[in-house]
Amino acid sequence: MGTAERQGAPGIGAETAGPATHRRHGARGHGIPAEPDVPGGRAAAREEPYRPLWVEEPARRRRLPDPVRTSAVRAGLIIAVTLLQAMVAFLCTMAGSWLAFPMVLSSVASTVVATWGALDVWVTRQEWNQRHGVVSTPSSTARALRRERRKARRQARVTERAQERIRRQGGGTGQLSHP
Repeated sequence: MGTAERQGAPGIGAETAGPATHRRHGARGHGIPAEPDVPGGRAAAREEPYRPLWVEEPARRRRLPDPVRTSAVRAGLIIAVTLLQAMVAFLCTMAGSWLAFPMVLSSVASTVVATWGALDVWVTRQEWNQRHGVVSTPSSTARALRRERRKARRQARVTERAQERIRRQGGGTGQLSHP
């Protein structure tokens, strides 16, 4: 609710017909409740609730790694220049200019470079994923195999400790006390 609405400035519009209309109906569509009438005809001076202008939303996708983003920007610039050269070559050809043939040749060369740039983005992304790892969850079979191996190692340690204990108690001969 602005200052003009509070003071009832005329000629602002149908929504701001005056403080009495605003008090009765509230700020339509703005989520501000209507102020109650008080004796004396003036609305009670009340603080408006704080509402931010916008709400930050988390990004839908993570930001690209720096090398991948760099190669993507490079590829984007190369592709933009290639499209510009192709357009100039087309216009020069239509106008019958001497510049048409050199522009067509440079457009073909730029197309090769633009293809390289697009492949560079793909290769850089694959390289990044291989070097820094992609978070993956192991399959249930891999988890079961690891669990079995851990259990076998644990059992082997327990057996080894028991054999060591028997050797220490048997006077170092390694035999049991009963023949």
